[in-house]
Amino acid sequence: MVEASIDVVGIGNAIVDVIAHAEEEFLIRQSLTKGAMALVDAARAEALYAEMGPGIECSGGSAANTMVGLAMLGARAAYVGKVRDDLLGDVFRHDIGAAGVAFETPSATDSAPTARSLILVTADAQRTMNTFLGACTELGPDDVDAALIGAAKITYLEGYLWDPPAAKAAFRKALAIAHEQGRKVALSLSDPFCVDRHRAEFRELVERHVDVLFANEDEIRSLYQVEEFDEALQLVRGHCEVAALTRSAKGSVIASNSEVHVVDSAAVNRVVDTTGAGDLYAAGFLYGLTRGFDLARCGRLGALMAAEVIAHYGARPEAPVAPFIEASLHPVGA
Repeated sequence: MVEASIDVVGIGNAIVDVIAHAEEEFLIRQSLTKGAMALVDAARAEALYAEMGPGIECSGGSAANTMVGLAMLGARAAYVGKVRDDLLGDVFRHDIGAAGVAFETPSATDSAPTARSLILVTADAQRTMNTFLGACTELGPDDVDAALIGAAKITYLEGYLWDPPAAKAAFRKALAIAHEQGRKVALSLSDPFCVDRHRAEFRELVERHVDVLFANEDEIRSLYQVEEFDEALQLVRGHCEVAALTRSAKGSVIASNSEVHVVDSAAVNRVVDTTGAGDLYAAGFLYGLTRGFDLARCGRLGALMAAEVIAHYGARPEAPVAPFIEASLHPVGA
């Protein structure tokens, strides 16, 4: 097998995040399900945007956030996603490139506008997302470069890709190429409502095609339709090589066929915004995995990355993260 020239390539929905504070009453008035991600059409996106308070706009999307986190740690990261040749598309392309992530997917020229996610953060730091996929739905198999996938140690896929049919085909093409080249495939389940929509297919993916699974407590319980986390943990063991399961303040549990590690969450003075916590946990974990760290240390690095991002608004780290690599040598709670 040819030596990999890329650590991780992420494939996902290229989205510009619009993040604003919101009161609980606003969510009720807008009939929004707190803490969930809902897909909306262009008209709903425009109407909600008009009612939101002031906020910040930045390039985002789950897998894109993870690739930026990896690049900030010093990994070689690349990204595949679809934007339109419009202003937001240009912003996305510049931002992710400036962060050190290779992004060469051609822009769409005759599709819907670049996607955006309207993220409302309540006082308890929960985020409620309403996403207009726009040009994301144009991502298809032709955008998957076999040479790029073959050059990466790990191909990381976000579960949100399973919604648009063309993106699903791109997803399947990428995982087939990765395994043909002897590479690893990682999957994030993304959202419990996403799992509800595609449970049977996700179960088949996890059992037959995924090497590394990322899920939070709600997602893994939804996948196996059980009430207790421990029951879901036992069910997922053996279905994939590694399962990294996050539990918010309870930390994470990392399981393989032969190991189970419980990793404490990292200390944070105040939780401001949970947007991107899972994405950055995955970044830390994948960095460790590509560097040969043991599973517990991978989880500690993931916890440190997640703690950094929830201490401020936005889904990307604001502080230097390289020191976390050394800090991950030691238990997070020590």
